[in-house]
Amino acid sequence: MTSATDAVPDNTPVIIGVGQYSERVGEPGYQALSYMDLGGRALAAAIADSAARGDLAGAIDTLAAIRAFEMSRPGREPPFGAPDNVPGALARRVGARPSRLILSTTGGQTNQQMVGEFAQAIAAGEIACAAIVGAEAISTVLALTAKGQKPDWSEAIGGSFEDQGYGVEELMEPALFAHGASGAIPLYALAENARRHRLGLGLEAYRREIGRLFAPFTRVAAANPHAAAPVVRSAEELAKVTERNRIVAEPYTRMTVARDQVNQAAAIILASAGLARALGVPEDRWVHIHAVSAATEVKLAERPDLAAAPASIASVEAALARAGKAMGDMAYLDFYSCFAIPVFNQCDHFGLAYDDPRGLTLTGGLPFFGGAGNNYSAHAIAEAVARVRADRGAFALVGANGGWMSKYATGIYATTPADWRANDRFLRLPKLTDKVPLAAGPVQGAVVETYTINHGPKGPEAIFIGRAENGARVVGNADLSDPATAAAFENGEPFGKRLTLKQDDRGRTVGRLV
Repeated sequence: MTSATDAVPDNTPVIIGVGQYSERVGEPGYQALSYMDLGGRALAAAIADSAARGDLAGAIDTLAAIRAFEMSRPGREPPFGAPDNVPGALARRVGARPSRLILSTTGGQTNQQMVGEFAQAIAAGEIACAAIVGAEAISTVLALTAKGQKPDWSEAIGGSFEDQGYGVEELMEPALFAHGASGAIPLYALAENARRHRLGLGLEAYRREIGRLFAPFTRVAAANPHAAAPVVRSAEELAKVTERNRIVAEPYTRMTVARDQVNQAAAIILASAGLARALGVPEDRWVHIHAVSAATEVKLAERPDLAAAPASIASVEAALARAGKAMGDMAYLDFYSCFAIPVFNQCDHFGLAYDDPRGLTLTGGLPFFGGAGNNYSAHAIAEAVARVRADRGAFALVGANGGWMSKYATGIYATTPADWRANDRFLRLPKLTDKVPLAAGPVQGAVVETYTINHGPKGPEAIFIGRAENGARVVGNADLSDPATAAAFENGEPFGKRLTLKQDDRGRTVGRLV
């Protein structure tokens, strides 16, 4: 008797193994594992998950390591050191000997995009088996540092590998960085407040919207053994500003932003159907890749609509179209949720309810499951694989976000075979070009489009994006020492206000209410 997978051509790419590993500081069994040890255990779990009878580790010819946060920007060094060959160190832990080793670029969309890239290479006959591995140990680093401990996590592996670079060009926002919006929280808050203004909601009402969105996520996290914060929270608890749940940047409370203090790792293994057969991977472990799409947005300060991310919508729509499916056909969804607005954008466009019975996360989301750096979506893909294996014929969609809604990659997965004979299921969308230019030099006035008040170690700092009379974008700081200006910004309603601008002695643009 011939099964459906017997008819699948040998060069069809399939996911054959996924693995996750995690630990929480102070809990039973906690070992304070390094990045590489966490990643190695996740990769070993992925190999075991395949149930291969043959030597899967020995068959891996390509291994990509996802950059850890602490090596994701120029000039940053892991505080406890790192291997001289990160992908080689991960391969060594499972006895793999890949001919191609890769250190990825920065971005939360990277692992999802690599699934598409490696699937395309498998379909073209260029490779036969690829592993994608990432890990974060930020929670352990902080815990050990607080105790004055400094273990040596460096390793002399040797050999060559392909360093794809940081890939942060699209993430550079010099004008925003110069005015204090130098991290993800204030940058996303600028977009979030633009959406709030579009909806006509005050700060408290909008925080309740975020709470309504994220409360179901906490229930998923509470049931996930790998979650960093497995606690059920109500919408009211997430929205209410307290000493423990303080404002980190308007409109965000601390509980509603990505949690980077995690010890988590995940791995994905892809192979050709022919190799999967040769290795004796049971057919019920195969998960097919129906589409992967990758898109890049224009920079935040130049977006025509500061509340929107059209590239992410285009990515999801393109993946659905290539898979021949609609959003309603997806049984399982995981939208990247470092902050609320990447999820809101998908809900707004596709008409998804916050309490959609399918759920909007498979892991519990980045504020509650944990924001495992550039590797979060590997955990989402691992969960998607588990769901569709258990629900044969069902489809899962994973949306992966990088930067400040700067890059997006979407994957659609099912046990139903996908036809890769034309090798056209990985799509790179053209970069959007519609943008608003930044002012070329100092201007005298601007109208506020969006803002945030960032609560950093030096106190509150108000950052705004506005328009000059000639239509150019202006980035600056609101002068909170001026009572009228402070009142407008602190009350959450500076939108449409005209500011007079000057340059301070540091070259920053500072605005006061006219």
